[in-house]
Amino acid sequence: MPSKIDFKRTMKGFYQPSSKEVVQVDVPEMQFLMIDGMGSPGDSKEYNDALAVLYPVAFKTKFLSKAKGKDYVVPPLEGLWWADNMNDFTEGNRDKWKWTMMIMQPDWTTQDIINEVIKITKDKKPELSELLPKLRLEQYKEGKAAQIMHIGPYSEEGPTIAKIHNFIKDKGNTFDGHEKKHHEIYLSDPRKANPTTMKTVIRQPF
Repeated sequence: MPSKIDFKRTMKGFYQPSSKEVVQVDVPEMQFLMIDGMGSPGDSKEYNDALAVLYPVAFKTKFLSKAKGKDYVVPPLEGLWWADNMNDFTEGNRDKWKWTMMIMQPDWTTQDIINEVIKITKDKKPELSELLPKLRLEQYKEGKAAQIMHIGPYSEEGPTIAKIHNFIKDKGNTFDGHEKKHHEIYLSDPRKANPTTMKTVIRQPF
């Protein structure tokens, strides 16, 4: 039985930051299964459809990898967030938010494997046929970034985000919010977790 890799542990510096203070990290290139969209998280059809196709492919990829001798815990859902007009983002006009939802993939996951999984998923879940082509496997490198662990509801992230922005400005740096996108890593399942104890990594590259 192969040992199961948990990337939240092996890459603890990126997935388990302190909730007490903002830290600077240098995030290496990783690959992700990604899907793009626009609309309010949680209650827009496009967002819910994105998760409905992203999760099955991510888990099937893990099971296929395990069958080939490399087992791992499926990494958490992550999201990149922005808006054409960043005021829409900061002022909470959620229907205008743009996003890339994504799940990190081990470096041994290839496009051929993803293609195989998509074919299997299409056969078993034909209702996802129109959504599956929207998925892609892509390399993504953030590089220099500031991050902190937010504990609590998503709706109360504002002060935590402000801490990160102030940290970046205090170091004499800036970011535009488009090329360097707001990044969240969801360590808690909002369907099960107590909102007051939910853990979300908030990261802003600069």
